[in-house]
Amino acid sequence: MFELSEEHRMLKDLVAKFVDRELMPLEPAVLAREAQGQKVGLTDEEEARLHARCKELGLWGLDVPAELGGANLPVVALMGMNEELGRTPVPFYFPPDSPNLHMLMAAANPEQRRLYLDPYARGEAKSAIAISEPGAGGDPAAMITRAVKDGGDWVINGRKIWISRVPYADFTIVMARTGEGKRHEGITAFIVEKGTPGFHIEREIPMLGGQRTYEVLLEDCRVPEAQMLGRLGQGFAPMQLRLTIRRLQMGAWCTGMAVRALDMLCSHARQRSTFGVRLADRQAVQWWIAEAATKIHACRLMVLDAAAKQDAGQDVRTEASMVKVFATEMAQDVIDHAMQAYGAMGMTKELPLQLMMQKVRTMRVYEGPSEVHRMVIARRVLDSRR
Repeated sequence: MFELSEEHRMLKDLVAKFVDRELMPLEPAVLAREAQGQKVGLTDEEEARLHARCKELGLWGLDVPAELGGANLPVVALMGMNEELGRTPVPFYFPPDSPNLHMLMAAANPEQRRLYLDPYARGEAKSAIAISEPGAGGDPAAMITRAVKDGGDWVINGRKIWISRVPYADFTIVMARTGEGKRHEGITAFIVEKGTPGFHIEREIPMLGGQRTYEVLLEDCRVPEAQMLGRLGQGFAPMQLRLTIRRLQMGAWCTGMAVRALDMLCSHARQRSTFGVRLADRQAVQWWIAEAATKIHACRLMVLDAAAKQDAGQDVRTEASMVKVFATEMAQDVIDHAMQAYGAMGMTKELPLQLMMQKVRTMRVYEGPSEVHRMVIARRVLDSRR
C-alpha cells in the first residue's frame, strides 16, 4: 500500500496551496505570452517574487542533503510535490532542479562540491546539461563529441542540441567521448563554466508550447582537468541517474496535468448540455471520465512504487522507463478528451488545456522517446526471463 506519511501529506497540501495561490494566478499572463508566440516563462520579477515566497514557506532545497542546508526529503515525498506542480502549465520548480543536483552529488569531488554543488544546492547557481547531438537522438552509441587530453586540460570539440536553459546557466555539464568504447563506454562528463572560450550558443530553437531549446558548438573548448566530473570514461552511470530522476518527475507532472484536465472535464460536463442532455449523462463522456480516473490512479501508483524503490537504493531504470511511457501517453489521452468535451472552446489559446497538451507532447520525445523506452523495457524483460 502506497500512502504518504502525515508529514509528506502536509508538504503536498502546502504545495497545492502554493500552486493555487501563487502559480495559477499567473496562468493568464503565461497563456497570453504563448498565444503571442513569445517564450513561455516567467519574468524576472515574477520569478523573484515566487522564490521569495518559497523561502518563506520552506519550499527550497527539498531534496538537498542536510549537510548542504536542505530538507533531504525522500523521492516519494517529492513525487507528491511534483504532482501538484503539474496541475498548472506555469513553468516553475522549487530550486534547485533535482536531476543535475543528483548527478553532481553522485560524481563531484570535494573541490567540485565547493565550487559547483554547494552554490547550486543553495539555489545561487543555475545549470544545464548537454547530452543530445544532431543525428544522434537518444542513442549514446552515436555520440561523436570528443574530448582530448592536452597537458593539464581537456579540449572538447563537437555539437550539442536540444539543451534547455543554457543561456542562463552558470555552468553546463557536457557529455563527450574520451575513449573508443561502444555505446556508453568511454563517455565522460565535464563541467563547462559560462563564458568559457570555444563554448558557443549557435541558435535558439522554438519548440511546442512556447518552450525553447538551444544548439551549442564546442570548438576547441578547453577546460581544466579539475572540471572533469566523475571518473574518466564512466560518465554514463551518473548521467543515467540524472535521467531516472527526471523521468520519475515527469510521471508525477503528467499525473498532475491529467488531474487538472479531469477536473476541468468533470466541471464542464456537469454544466454543458447538448440536444437537451448534459454531457455528464452521455455514456461516451462517462467512459472518458472513468478511463481517466482509472489511468490516473494506476500512474500515481507506478510513480510511488518506483520512488519507494529508488529510496530503498534499488535500480529503477526499468520502472522509470515504464513510468515515462505510460504517464506521457496517459496524460495526452486525458487532456485530449477534455479538449474534445469543450468543443471549439477547447481549441482556444484561452484555456490551459492546449498548453498542457503541447507540453506533454514534447515529453514523449525528450528524456528518451517512447519507442526507445519500449525497446529497452522489452530487452530487459526478455533478459530477465532467460
